[in-house]
Amino acid sequence: MKILRLSSLCLSVLFYLFTPAASALTSDQKQPIHISSDSQDLDMKSNKVTFTGNVKLTQGSILLTADKLIVFRDAKTGELTELQGYGQPAHFSQKTDEGKLMKGQANSLFYNVAGDKLIMTTNAELHQDDSVIKGKVITYHISSQSLNASSGDGERVSTVIQPAQLDKK
Repeated sequence: MKILRLSSLCLSVLFYLFTPAASALTSDQKQPIHISSDSQDLDMKSNKVTFTGNVKLTQGSILLTADKLIVFRDAKTGELTELQGYGQPAHFSQKTDEGKLMKGQANSLFYNVAGDKLIMTTNAELHQDDSVIKGKVITYHISSQSLNASSGDGERVSTVIQPAQLDKK
């Protein structure tokens, strides 16, 4: 897989597009998580819950929809450690502190709680306003607000930046 490191100029533009407006709504992480699905399987030994069929997760302004969602918890603390969402594609959205909507989709979404990192794989897209980044894999480090997009063999990362957003700054 060919990994494209974004140039300084490109990163500056992306940081303008996706930060600080991309800072997630800070009150979301203090809200309870609600999950509904057609079925649920709990494996108490591995502290894993698998939700399947029309899965919908909400937490504050966060919305995640998927065909399958696996939730992992730490055996000792009971804390949420990882979420894995799968779909054709799975979708997520979240409002920012500035009231903007960030949306994404991919066939697989992996959120590592401790690492504060979202990895979107296969047909990954990240949207804010009318701007979009597409690639095979998009990794977003939430707390540092850094993003890396990579492409598959013979593929390229695609970014669309709308001029109106650049004029706003």
